[in-house]
Amino acid sequence: MSFVHTTPPEAATGAVADLYERLSAAGPLPNWARLFSLNPALLAGWSALLEAVKARQDPRRYDATLGAARAIRSSYCLLAHGSVLLKDGLPAEALREIGAEGDSEALSPAERAILAYAAKIATDATSVTQGDIDGLRQLGLMEEEIFDIAATAAARCFFSKLLDALGTLPDATYAGMEESLRRALTVGRPIAG
Repeated sequence: MSFVHTTPPEAATGAVADLYERLSAAGPLPNWARLFSLNPALLAGWSALLEAVKARQDPRRYDATLGAARAIRSSYCLLAHGSVLLKDGLPAEALREIGAEGDSEALSPAERAILAYAAKIATDATSVTQGDIDGLRQLGLMEEEIFDIAATAAARCFFSKLLDALGTLPDATYAGMEESLRRALTVGRPIAG
């Protein structure tokens, strides 16, 4: 599941056992959670940061920043956040297009601009220009919203790169996703067997 040795659930004690219990309450323990057995305090910090990043955002807008995940080839984040967008009503075809091409006509102009902005941040944040920001403003985004999108894309890079740097595979549950959608969203590491 990863290149590093993590604490298996059956051997977990103390803070790691608490972490595993909390993260498996809604279903199987995600593969990413096992990494944090190596530093549970980091997960607490990450969780606080993530809560602050998400607090002011509409969930669909937060997940629309998966342009960053596609840009850095994070299968795990594309599959996870793509699944959320599907549940929130994004058509599967639109998600397939995002996974394969990074864009979809089914998105609003603002969502398309957010995808592109998040991808640009992930790929080369120094390439962001005043024109990019002005374009987001013209689509009705306020300064705080633009900040939150940038923070979300940057946070997604941290988390995705941490998982990929340690060889963490997306959860096997994603293998049950419709095949063409699963292929479009699996842009980097394969789904765990």
